[in-house]
Amino acid sequence: MARRKKQQPSKRVRREYPDEFKEEAVQMLLDGHTAPSVVERLGITNVNMLYRWKKEQLARSGPVASSLEARVRELESELRRVERERGWRAEAPNHCARWQLQQKLRRIDIWFRKAV
Repeated sequence: MARRKKQQPSKRVRREYPDEFKEEAVQMLLDGHTAPSVVERLGITNVNMLYRWKKEQLARSGPVASSLEARVRELESELRRVERERGWRAEAPNHCARWQLQQKLRRIDIWFRKAV
C-alpha cells in the first residue's frame, strides 16, 4: 500500500498596505462613509482591519483627536434628539388644527340639528 504524502498547508500571503493608504481609508471613515463601503471601495480584506487602523491613527494623534471624536459623537446624539423634538413639534400643530376642526364641525352639527 502506498503512503500518502501529507499536504502542507499553503502559506497565506499577508497583504501589506502603505501608511498613506491607511490614513486615506481612515479619513474616509471619519468623513462619514460607512466602514463596509470604505472596505468595498478600497478593496481591504475586512472591516476589523479598518477599525484597527483608525484606533492606531487616533492613538498616534494624541488626546486632541480622541476628544474631538468624543465631541462629534456627543453632537451627533444631540442632533438626533433635536430632530426627534422637531418632528414631534411639527406634528403637534396638525393635531391641534384637526382637534379645532372637529370642535367646529360638532358645533355646526349641533346648531344644524337645533335649526331643523
